[in-house]
Parts: sequence; C-alpha cells; structure tokens
Amino acid sequence: MRLLVVGKLSGQLSVAVKMAMETGAKVAHVETPTQATAALLKGQGADLLMVDYELDIKSLIETNEREHIFVTVVACGVNPDPRKAAFAISQGAKEFIPLPPDAELIAAVLAAVSDDSRPLVTVDPSMQAVLKLADQVAASDASILITGESGVGKEVMARYLHEKSKRAQRPFISVNCAAIPDNLLESELFGHEKGAFTGAMARRIGKFEEADGGTLLLDEISEMDARLQAKLLRALQERVIDRVGGAKPVPVNIRVLATSNRNLAQAVKEGTFREDLLYRLNVINLALPPLRERPADILALSEHFAKKYSEANAIPLKPISLEAKRRLQAHPWPGNVRELENAMHRAVLLSSGPEIDAEAIRLPDGQPLNPVAPIGMDYVNRAAEAAQSAARSFVGSTVAEVEQKLILDTLSHCLGNRTHAANILGISIRTLRNKLNEYTAAGLSVPAPQSGSSAA
Repeated sequence: MRLLVVGKLSGQLSVAVKMAMETGAKVAHVETPTQATAALLKGQGADLLMVDYELDIKSLIETNEREHIFVTVVACGVNPDPRKAAFAISQGAKEFIPLPPDAELIAAVLAAVSDDSRPLVTVDPSMQAVLKLADQVAASDASILITGESGVGKEVMARYLHEKSKRAQRPFISVNCAAIPDNLLESELFGHEKGAFTGAMARRIGKFEEADGGTLLLDEISEMDARLQAKLLRALQERVIDRVGGAKPVPVNIRVLATSNRNLAQAVKEGTFREDLLYRLNVINLALPPLRERPADILALSEHFAKKYSEANAIPLKPISLEAKRRLQAHPWPGNVRELENAMHRAVLLSSGPEIDAEAIRLPDGQPLNPVAPIGMDYVNRAAEAAQSAARSFVGSTVAEVEQKLILDTLSHCLGNRTHAANILGISIRTLRNKLNEYTAAGLSVPAPQSGSSAA
C-alpha cells in the first residue's frame, strides 16, 4: 500500500507515519494540499491520503478530481475536536484517526480502506490447474489475459501474478476501463501535458508511467473503444507512450495484464475489438472457472470470509454449521466469489447462535439459501411417491401381480438403482436380484441401472 501524508509533521503525526510503515505501507510526505496534488500529478502514486484535519480537505479532493485523480482521504488530528472531526468527514474524508495514534487502529483503518489483503484462496482441482499455469508464467514479462465471469476473482489472480513476478517490489497499478468514460480514459492511461485540453492546468502523469518498472492491470479491457485500442497496441509493441498533447514519445518499462468477462474472440468477429491487440494481450490465457464449477472452493472461501469479517467486526469466529455448508455448496452463486463474500459478511453479522447456521446466510433480497434434500433422498422421495400411487391401483390384482408391479415401478423411479429400490421395498438385495431374474426369464422388461447407480 502507498500512503501519502499531508500536513506538517508534528511528533504525533510522525509516530503515526512510523506505525503505518510498520504495517508494510510505503509512506511519502508533503506539507500542503497543493504539494499533494502536484506529487500525484508527477506520478507519485498513492492508494490513500492521510491528511491533517486542520487543512482544507474539501478543496484538496476537488482539486484532485479536476485533474481526474481519485484517491481516498483519511483525516487525522492531535487531541481531536469532535466537531472538527465530523466536519472533516462531511468534507469527504472516509475515516478519521485520532492522534496520538493507536497501532491497531491505524493498521485496521489502513487495511479497511485499502483492502489490499486479498489472498488467492483455492483448494479445488479445477482452480489448482489454473494456479499451476499461473506459477509457471508469473516470473516472465509476457502479457497475460485473465478471463472469467464477473466476480470470479480476476483481479485477485492479477495481484497474485504480480506478487510472484520479478517486479513484485515495484508498483501494481489497476485501471478499470469500464468505469472511466472514454474521453477521460486516454488521459488516465497515458497522461497529458499542460494545456492539452480545457481544464488541463498542469502536466498529468498517466497510469503507464506510474506503473513504470511494475505491473499495469487493464481491468475489463473489452470496454475500451477502438481508437484507444490502437494507441494501446502501439504502447505494447513499442514500449513507448504519447501523452495527450505531448510532443515526443515517453519510454515505459511495464508488464501488462488484462482481464475480460466477455468472449474477446467473439468481440473480434463483431468488430468491437482489434484482433492484433488480442494477439498481443493473449500471450497466455488464464481462464478462471466460475465458482459453481469449483465446489471445494465454496467451503474454503466461506471459511476464509467468515474469519476475515469476524476479525473486521470484532466478533468471535464461529464454525459454519453442516446444513449451512450443504446449502452453500448447492447454491449456484451467479455472482461468483464476490456474491459469496457478501453473503458471508452478512452471515457473520446476522448469526446469533454458537454456529453460523443456514438461516444466517442470506441472499441480497434477504431470502435464505434454498434447503437441500439429503444425499439420495431424491431417489427415495420419488420411489415412495411411486409406491403410494401403485398401491391405489392394486385392487383386483393377484398378490404376485401386485408384487411384480410394485418392484418394477419402484425400480423405475429409482432410475434402476437396485440398492435404493431394495431399501424402499424393505427387502434384501439378494431377494430383489432373484425377483428381477425371474421377470427377465419371463420376458419382462427390467430397468437397467443408470450410469453411476448401484447395479447390485
């Protein structure tokens, strides 16, 4: 995490900076809001601004936004006045840290605001295969395209690749191409010179230069318009960029990763994505399977998120009940890992017993996950219904005819599964086998076992 401290360094603020550095944050310091904006424009990237609440926080945020710089602000102050702290929040600060500082508070606020702690949690074989490939290519400088449904963990994989690369000690810069309007994205990526367009009051260093030496993630690359795709292709081929309004190219040394939740090959056919850019980005493709195809990961991630949000909310960690686990694994999770994370966050807050039970795990509309029939009960229920229906039609038949019809109907509704049929009928497998041999010898049609069913 990169932290920019804004304000004159009093003793207590110096202690706060030291504590922030002990959490692993990279800390820089300026004295005034003007210096802060200037540092950001020059490419001194920051994930968080820690600002003295005596300064004009609103003006700082507005000045940054005019330059298309969007960085979270946390206010801080020595022996704080509650009214000033509240005013700082009203001016746009996301949090307030009182000084003298508490080490755990600073660590918690920085972690909550930056959300840098996003480990790649997986135990499922399908995801393990993708992870093995990622480990093979992480150390290279090859461009990698990470594909998969929304919420499946593409940015987490990108960060994993960066941390495993030889650029791990350099910046990791992420740009969401879908979240920034086309007329602003060019400046965001490539920067601009003073006077390049109305409102360009100073030179702005773009994300390509900010990521120099490190990794640049182009998130949802499929949403970039055709004109910018051409400029991006040149940057990838030549390893130089052109600032908007610039007179000469600027060399950059970066590794580019890209993500997409769309089929880019199809987008090429539709004419919305350049084929040559796809080839340049897709040196290696890491296709992340949706969560519904990674059943083992559902429980591993559920337990990870339960622990994460129990700690974040200072709530004792509770185990997940057996019924809750069964419902978690049976749910299709259309929103993938992101949806599961939100569900487990709610579950931690809603759980009132000694376990996180099934009723605490709720969907965004407040509904609990659907109950799941016990394993094998689908066969049992259908067979029981068949037996009841058959019994009503037995009047007027001989005992042998009733027995034959009951056995064959029950077996049919068990999809040929001999074990389940015998259990429903209350007879042994041997007795059932003997009866079926008799029926076969008499020329009757006997249901064959389905694939995967017991043929006993």
